[in-house]
Amino acid sequence: MSTEAPEAPEAPEAPEASEAPEASGSSGEQAAPESAPLFILYKKGAEYANELRQLTLWTHHVLLPVYGREITSTAPWCSRWWDHPEAVAQLHGLWLAWGELTGPDGGMCGPANWHRDYMGPVMGVLRDPAGPFAGCKPGSHRAKEAPQVDAMDPFGPPPPPPPPPPSR
Repeated sequence: MSTEAPEAPEAPEAPEASEAPEASGSSGEQAAPESAPLFILYKKGAEYANELRQLTLWTHHVLLPVYGREITSTAPWCSRWWDHPEAVAQLHGLWLAWGELTGPDGGMCGPANWHRDYMGPVMGVLRDPAGPFAGCKPGSHRAKEAPQVDAMDPFGPPPPPPPPPPSR
């Protein structure tokens, strides 16, 4: 297993601030303070690369040494997990929960809650034979393609008609 930090892939486009869901004013909820950690899929460029590096360090030095069970055909793992956006998203959520539940303010039940509510379900999804690492084998990464859709925005305005064929 390589301990080198992976190159940062292009981060998915994040919604503009005006498109982000707002907290409901009627229930008295406030929007999250700006100091709250943003989910990795909303980060771009150097911010994404730094967050991915931190996630990689935690994954390689905490998660996998303790929870990385043997790789089998029924429990795959990809040595290039950072090339799987679903794995990055799942592991980032797991890491954020780890920080909250196992830190000084996590309480005595925090680690048990992290195992039950986060670690087990996330590792189950990642290691599932039909999960994001399906087709990957030790030392052999297999890129996945996103499912095809018929229209990128099926409820938006119709696309313009194609240009007429050239005259002969």
